Amino acid sequence: MARRRATYARGHDRDFRAGPRGQEDRHAGPLGPRPQRRGRGAAVRDETGRTYVAGTVALESLQLSALQTAVAMAVASGAKSLEAAAVVSAADEPAAADLAAVRDLGGAGTPVLLAGPDGTLKLAAEAR
Repeated sequence: MARRRATYARGHDRDFRAGPRGQEDRHAGPLGPRPQRRGRGAAVRDETGRTYVAGTVALESLQLSALQTAVAMAVASGAKSLEAAAVVSAADEPAAADLAAVRDLGGAGTPVLLAGPDGTLKLAAEAR
């Protein structure tokens, strides 16, 4: 197998077969660790099958959960409805505001899956 190298913005090369994060780098490449490895994030799938993946937005002037951000990305891309939503979080249940955001675009009854940071499914709920 040929070695892959990536050049970062600063011009540094990195060998993905070795390094401090090793296995994680082989999967994630120059983008960093996959969201599920960080233990938080959300995704929604629209009526055409497109998937939008997002993380939490925590700015001084703007606060959005990962699921709210994913719904906003879907709306901004022209989605008319949602088929399903998924959240990776340490919480025991999805926040009411998250379920409301999914309901607003997908309608009541849209499936919302909640997984723990380890990827284990904790809850299957519906937007209400």
